[in-house]
Amino acid sequence: MTGARLPLGVAVAVLAFVVWRVGTGPFLAGLRLVDGWSIAWACAITGITTLCCAWRWHLVSRGLGVDVPMRDAVAAYYRSQLLNLTLPGGVGGDVHRAVRHGRGVDDVGRGARAVVWERTAGQVVQVALTVVLLLVLPSPVRRFVPVVALGLALGCLVVALVGRALPRGDASRVSRAARTAVDDVRRGLLAPRAWPGILLASALVVAGHATTFLIAARTAGVTTSLSTMLPLALLVLAAMAAPLSLGGWGPREGMAAWAFATAGLGASLGVTTAVVYGVLVLVASLPGAVVLLADARRRPAPVDPEPRTELAVGGGSRA
Repeated sequence: MTGARLPLGVAVAVLAFVVWRVGTGPFLAGLRLVDGWSIAWACAITGITTLCCAWRWHLVSRGLGVDVPMRDAVAAYYRSQLLNLTLPGGVGGDVHRAVRHGRGVDDVGRGARAVVWERTAGQVVQVALTVVLLLVLPSPVRRFVPVVALGLALGCLVVALVGRALPRGDASRVSRAARTAVDDVRRGLLAPRAWPGILLASALVVAGHATTFLIAARTAGVTTSLSTMLPLALLVLAAMAAPLSLGGWGPREGMAAWAFATAGLGASLGVTTAVVYGVLVLVASLPGAVVLLADARRRPAPVDPEPRTELAVGGGSRA
């Protein structure tokens, strides 16, 4: 499997396994339990997280010299989120956003890099917060977290050392790409006027997604403590970040089933919570459909390659 088939295949395989283990009841229960209050909360929180994501993109793109205005960033991010939730792999919307912005600033490469670094910054902050909270709070994977944290720290150290060791005069493609990446990080992520906002925006995004998952859990009937639920929410969000799903479906349900079962809450309740969460974020991202419709209305009509008869006879066209 290649391209879009691999994420779709993984999502279908995981969902099939979960259905085999718990049946279809938890899935149907999740669809049934979604109510107006949970949707209202999800839409409000998604509005805040989308604004934070757009702000993060604005800061990174400004540092790279391909600034995107906040109004355009918010609309593009809503569109991107909807596409991510409906296309295999969960990154189709980001690809569309990168190419569209790159064409708008006549620099597709730099526009694409701005999106890549913006998403990377968000993922790094999410991983860091997840590791810290899983170290502090009880979770099914708590005993493995120190090893994971050490591995991540060593990986960052290796990357930093390799970046410093690159010869400045080397003209190879790899060296040029590495130097471009180092320069992008310095100007787009670590600039004094960028990194505080990027860090704050990313932390708020993680908090917003986790809060939405906790709302989904309460809607599904979970009554356990916040200290128990927060690590489970972070584990499920981490599984959703893998580009091997259909808009999060598949790995999300699989991780929720395993995490809830390990925590003593039952795999079925985990699946129901994951389904409620999936419905909430999909509904909350529907403003992206409005942006897509507006894009379609603004799309220019195709040019007729054949001249009209009356214009050809008249020997000219109207101004």
